[in-house]
Amino acid sequence: MELKNAVAVVTGANRGLGRHLAAQLVEQGAKVYAAARRPETVDLPGVTPLRLDVTDQESIREAARIASDATLLINNADVSTGATLIGGDLDEVRREMEINFFGPLAATRAFAPVIEGNGGGAVLNVLSALSWFHPAALGSYAASKAAAWALSDATREELTPRGIAVSALHVGYMDTEMAAGVPADQKVAAADVAAQALRGVEAGLPEVLADETSRYVKQSLSAALQPNAG
Repeated sequence: MELKNAVAVVTGANRGLGRHLAAQLVEQGAKVYAAARRPETVDLPGVTPLRLDVTDQESIREAARIASDATLLINNADVSTGATLIGGDLDEVRREMEINFFGPLAATRAFAPVIEGNGGGAVLNVLSALSWFHPAALGSYAASKAAAWALSDATREELTPRGIAVSALHVGYMDTEMAAGVPADQKVAAADVAAQALRGVEAGLPEVLADETSRYVKQSLSAALQPNAG
């Protein structure tokens, strides 16, 4: 799809990758609804702040009503709690699944008829290399992103006949607040990731692998699993 004159809704647009995505969309001539739980925290010039809490169904429905001219939905809002699946707080595991899986699902369900009614467009889901690589220390986050990968593939099949392309963005560590503790040489610039993602949307790519980490992990999916020690 062409981004110039597109109408985009970007969740989690008040910081990090979402802010870069919103800013670059504005630069390319799109109208942008910068969605956040607290829209007063959106300070980006040229956007329309929009209240959207991905854990609140009424908030999502109201956002879809307000942004009734949308042609592009970017499901960017997410959370990482560091919970493990066995020893971690189960409430934290549920919170990650609510925000990282059920949130994009609910937003896509709400905005799909809007985008279809406006002649079609696209959905971009911001995922992770952890969609495919599942270390125990980040088991909950990885599980939620693996579920969101399945969500992307399944909704792509459902929505393509309705004129809506679905793309998934995968990346390792970005230079954002979430990865503050990661060494700088292991992170990629969020602005570069945003640019790659938007080029992928324009080209209609089903997946965008934004760094060497995501490309390596995707290529390793066919590798044999190592046996359990014991």
